[in-house]
Amino acid sequence: MKPRRILHVPRRFVSHEWGGTETVIASLAMEQRRAGWQPEIHTSLALSDQRTDDWNGVPVRRHSYCYPFFGLNADQKAQMDKKGGNLLSLPLFASLATARGVRVFHAHALKRLGGEVFTAARLQRKPFVVTLHGGVFDVPAAELSQMMEAQTGKLEWGKIFGALFRSRRILEEADAVICVGRSEYDHATKSLNHDRIHHLGNGVDPDRFAKGDGTVFRSEHGIPPAAVVLACYSRFDPQKDQPTLVEAFDRLAGEFPALYLVLAGPQTVPAYVRALDERIAASPFRERIRRLGALPFLGDALANAYHGCDVFVLPSRHEPFGIVVLEAWCAGTPVAVSRVGGLQHLVNDGADGVFFAPGDAADCAARLRTLVADARLRRALGDEGRRKAREVYSWSRIAEATELIYQAAGERLR
Repeated sequence: MKPRRILHVPRRFVSHEWGGTETVIASLAMEQRRAGWQPEIHTSLALSDQRTDDWNGVPVRRHSYCYPFFGLNADQKAQMDKKGGNLLSLPLFASLATARGVRVFHAHALKRLGGEVFTAARLQRKPFVVTLHGGVFDVPAAELSQMMEAQTGKLEWGKIFGALFRSRRILEEADAVICVGRSEYDHATKSLNHDRIHHLGNGVDPDRFAKGDGTVFRSEHGIPPAAVVLACYSRFDPQKDQPTLVEAFDRLAGEFPALYLVLAGPQTVPAYVRALDERIAASPFRERIRRLGALPFLGDALANAYHGCDVFVLPSRHEPFGIVVLEAWCAGTPVAVSRVGGLQHLVNDGADGVFFAPGDAADCAARLRTLVADARLRRALGDEGRRKAREVYSWSRIAEATELIYQAAGERLR
């Protein structure tokens, strides 16, 4: 019988710390399940105490893990759980290496964990595919330094496992490397010595986000029906640069008394969130700013939030793709994004959104001013974004393209 199991392996997978990577894995797995395959999610227990779980019929298996550094305290471990931790999970490796009936091993992480998946695939002579969700070739030095902060100065005892699992070789030896962002793809093609690199953007469920009740969202958060709402739904993380958006809002709020700002998402860097809250408290228009927690991916809350805003803003310092842009488009909401990374290839300036310079609050405010003042322009940009998301970025299309990549990876081993 032909193997049908597809093992997706991210660093973590929990509903309360949801992001773009989780959306990709969950959506792709559900499409694969509909196509008759048997996708599974195998990961660590990071941020979870549930060893087994189920995501819309897709099994989730979590395993014990550690960070192989001497001297880590609980706060540092928690920080690494949330972002960038180079974990080690020998129980996960053992499970992968002994799994039966596997068609493809699909890693969604690099470093030691990626090496574990690669080594298990090679032991079983099965295709190894790895997706780069950003953060490999196209990350600013300052953010890399912040990601490494928790382990700085700590003695690492896990390097031997990186060598055993050939972690530094997995991109060169992978049967397929998938880059969700065009910028990352361009860097990868220049850095890797093979042609098994694919650019495949993320997808969206158009029907899900086409439906939403913005009045419910506004009522829940004390926003008047007649308000013009700017919103950013994304991780609270230096990458997303919400302070630039707060500054841009302050430049516009005096000119537009009906203007409100909503920020929502999970937290990855507590110190960054504290600084953001201090900046919001210092705003003369702070009564018109709402900073919320993470919006649950399942249910109606997220769709309602997109329908409850008039302009979606993503001020990222770098961004491999920008899946939230697709979600906003499906709600017919226009977008304003920083001109960085994959966003430059996703948004067509003046047709389905507008660009502003990253980290430039004055430029951001200038571009937003036009949208805030012109409801007709907002509708035109939102309508074009809706059409584009539906015709180009449905998950069924992404799953079909992924299947072709799997087939090519399998042929390489024959």
